[in-house]
Amino acid sequence: MPEVGVTGCTFHARKSDMLDRSSKSDAENNFDPLSEMLRGLRLDGVEYGRCRLSEPWATSFPSQDWARFHFISAGAAWLQTPSGEWLELKPGDAALVARGDAHIIASKPGLPPLPYERLGRKEVCQGVYDVNVQCPDAGSATVALTASMRFNIDKLHPLLQLMPDVMLTSDLAKSEPAIPHLLDAMAREVEMDRVGAGGILARLADVLTATLIRTWVEHGCGDTTGWIAAVRNPEVGRVLAAIHLEPDRDWNIAALAKIMGASRSGFAERFLKVVGETPAHYVALVRMHQARRWLGDGMRVATVASRLGYDAEASFSRAFKRIIGNPPSHFRKKGEGAEAVQDFG
Repeated sequence: MPEVGVTGCTFHARKSDMLDRSSKSDAENNFDPLSEMLRGLRLDGVEYGRCRLSEPWATSFPSQDWARFHFISAGAAWLQTPSGEWLELKPGDAALVARGDAHIIASKPGLPPLPYERLGRKEVCQGVYDVNVQCPDAGSATVALTASMRFNIDKLHPLLQLMPDVMLTSDLAKSEPAIPHLLDAMAREVEMDRVGAGGILARLADVLTATLIRTWVEHGCGDTTGWIAAVRNPEVGRVLAAIHLEPDRDWNIAALAKIMGASRSGFAERFLKVVGETPAHYVALVRMHQARRWLGDGMRVATVASRLGYDAEASFSRAFKRIIGNPPSHFRKKGEGAEAVQDFG
């Protein structure tokens, strides 16, 4: 099995609000529900490593709740998608695995991969790690930025579920001229190794991720049916945006019908026709997916139940299991170290 040669690999954990562009100043006649929901999408945490990989190398990344991001600053790489397809990444290319599905990156297809979790990491200061693996060959090297990105929405959110397994900047740059400039800026920060480069790279990754998602929505899924079509519906879209932006609000038919500007019966009928399910069921889905995320962050079950307006923890647990399929205790874990906000060179 080839070993992965890594030198000067540093991982940063930080919290970011670069995707949070929520604004209350939109004029009523210019309200775009999908844009409003994208403004509310943000990265709650980023952990990333800058690595020099000596050929031959291959690394497998297991499935996770966080998204994965890979940027090739120098050299080249291949990425095997969750479906098994191999995609070439040239210098300056980046890929976003939005749902964090299992995948492989390698110097060429077919090499036996070294599992990502086997890469040794040594903490050098809070939220920063060095990765040191024996390098058998100091020959041709690939310089890469690899990141884990946690969105503020559950990975089962309809927006993430509709995205392709892998988004390539080379595909989307044709529709968004800002993408190459962001990649160039990232490449310069990777190569110069200046003080503060860590924080700058993380912020650039924030902006690039937001740009990729926006470009895909605007140009890559224009004919998509289903949830995105429902969001873009002038009557229903405003309601969906409100539900997703405030999942912990105690929504009822009267409040939702008021947002649409319709009677309760007219609203319920129109919502069911466009979305394919009742308003009550859709609200419950969104709320329980939010609860799943809170539990994954380490929030107590009783606190989640209270935050969602349940009088009893038991009734919340029953509703959660009915929708998600497992009890709340299955998802509750100690929050991961994505809360530290630091800039490091």
